[in-house]
Amino acid sequence: MHVHGEIADDVPPVICLPGYVRNMSDFAALPPAINRLPDTSLCFVLVDLPGRGRSSRPGRTIEYSTLTDAQCVLDVMAALDIPRAVFAGEGHGGQVAMVISARRPLAVAGTILIDSGPVTDPRSLVRTRNNFRHLTALKSAPAAHAALRKILSTDYPGESEAQLDAFAQRLYAEDARGRLQPLFDARLIGQLEKFEFDDVLAAQWPLFDTLAHAPLMIVRSHLTDQVRRATFDEMVRRRPDAATLVISDQGSPALFEDPQEHEAIAAFLRDVCRAGDALS
Repeated sequence: MHVHGEIADDVPPVICLPGYVRNMSDFAALPPAINRLPDTSLCFVLVDLPGRGRSSRPGRTIEYSTLTDAQCVLDVMAALDIPRAVFAGEGHGGQVAMVISARRPLAVAGTILIDSGPVTDPRSLVRTRNNFRHLTALKSAPAAHAALRKILSTDYPGESEAQLDAFAQRLYAEDARGRLQPLFDARLIGQLEKFEFDDVLAAQWPLFDTLAHAPLMIVRSHLTDQVRRATFDEMVRRRPDAATLVISDQGSPALFEDPQEHEAIAAFLRDVCRAGDALS
């Protein structure tokens, strides 16, 4: 966990929740980018969910789940004395935010769903599993790094090798023998064994509807395989009041490097703060 800024009683912080095997490094550049903008001074809490990044791994008898991840976030809020927050969730992190809203709606001041929704595209789960298998089977460092660049170039076409290598360091580290080691518990991959590309996963629209009481922003990366365009469109149809943002020429996780993207997110967060002032 990392706190960027000061937690204030009158302004809800933004709690950033990464994707399924991701960690807080995906959000590291967002707080300073947002807070450089005029009239914006927000606290961000970046969280590593259990078994990811620097977070501890649960015992072997405990399975990873959205429910346990949501409870972990609620425990973080209690430890930091945060009664309400805006949740920015990417992929799995957005689903965790929806579970929090279902369990404790008053804890949710607003939500930003990033390549996330009530219908998960199984292609992303299978791809995560298959990429992990391929990378960890490679014996030489040059082969592993070349494979990782190729994988990442699918989500970030046109990026330099140096930039792709920087993205890779968010998820894998090189050990003393030059082999890639994941910055997440490999048991997370084991729980993806049951999925196949052509699976049709059950929609969780009632879970999405629990967000109805608070402001919502829906973000979709143009190249993502986590949420299909039809799901994005249905979310927008159900929440015509939601702010929307589509990011061109990127997959997941979104990089949030464009100043226009920063301004769109900051505008939404300012609106959330104003809505909170009106209710107080």
